[in-house]
Amino acid sequence: MWRWRYVSGRQLHGFRHYKYSAVDTNPLSVYIMQPIWNKIIKIVPLWIAPNLLTFSGFIMILFNYFLISFYDWDYTASGTSPGLVPTWVWLFSAFTTFCAYALDSIDGKHARRTQSSTPLGELFDHGLDSWATSIFVLSFFSVCSCDNGKTGVSVYTMYIYLSIVLFNFMCSHWEKYNTGVLFLPWGYDISQVVLIAAYLLTGTVGVEVWQKPLLFGYYITDLLVILLIGFSLFLSFPQTLYNIHRAHLKKTLKNDSLYEGLLPLVSPLLLFVLLTVWVVLSPSNILAKQPRLFLWMVGVAFSNVICKVIICQMSSTRPELFHWFLFPLALVVYAAISGLLGHMEEAVLGVFTALVTAAHVHYGVCVGRQLSEHLNIYIFSLKKRVQE
Repeated sequence: MWRWRYVSGRQLHGFRHYKYSAVDTNPLSVYIMQPIWNKIIKIVPLWIAPNLLTFSGFIMILFNYFLISFYDWDYTASGTSPGLVPTWVWLFSAFTTFCAYALDSIDGKHARRTQSSTPLGELFDHGLDSWATSIFVLSFFSVCSCDNGKTGVSVYTMYIYLSIVLFNFMCSHWEKYNTGVLFLPWGYDISQVVLIAAYLLTGTVGVEVWQKPLLFGYYITDLLVILLIGFSLFLSFPQTLYNIHRAHLKKTLKNDSLYEGLLPLVSPLLLFVLLTVWVVLSPSNILAKQPRLFLWMVGVAFSNVICKVIICQMSSTRPELFHWFLFPLALVVYAAISGLLGHMEEAVLGVFTALVTAAHVHYGVCVGRQLSEHLNIYIFSLKKRVQE
């Protein structure tokens, strides 16, 4: 079951020749956070595998997500009934977010410190990041709550917010696919600091702080959405296009044709087209009925699509034109919007979400095992494998 070989022989060969290249120009990261991480890394024992740090951070945010979900499944606890989420949950969220942020920031440093940097480590890191990105956002939605007619944000705004965040993540790795260099997005460090501050503010002042106008009649949630859209449209995406254009001028692009360069975008964009069609044309208004379940499915499906792009980028191979998730998703969306599902739409969403999640976990475990065997290393240990 766990021996399925998702990575082709050509891709395995490509991993052997992969070299990591990244650029970080964010002042917040360079001048404030990096000095902090350099101090924290000194207390990490040398026998701990870097991937263990990465996975520990992911487990913390996953546990925090399920904890918040227990108290606020439908994203209304902080709006219509303030106080249903205990104060300690928000403070715990701030703690787990900071720990995950720290662990994700020092795992690479620890790998270089222990001379254990491998392509598997980078794939493990970025693969979990592709999933964690949505989990961070879905946890934060419980702070601002669904719109109750006065404050909060609508489930449609949540969907747009999540889509923009995932779009930015996709652009970073599409950029790397074409340039060979990962230009670390400024939004990551800023978003982590904002998340931690938001949880601390909610825990110390209460959820009521999100229900009072802050400036010119605008609520904090309104300003955050405006900042996110502005940051994406006027800084992040233009910077991605500029870096690709600059690589083109320097003749360092990894792909010569326009088709090859745009190929990684096809499946992610089709994924969001299908999901948006379902949201807009759903007869039962599925997003409003099951916002947490639907948005979780969006994040998992996106993560699997992007993981395949990351593998192709690292192994210098061509990504597939259509990800296999698109075909069952298209059938489900058609059945839903045509009315064939009827009252079964919510149940089908639940089953489809469970299958997508199980498929993604299976994919991650199998890819990890396959690469660890090929590179003769263990995922969570610094010991070398014994050659058979």
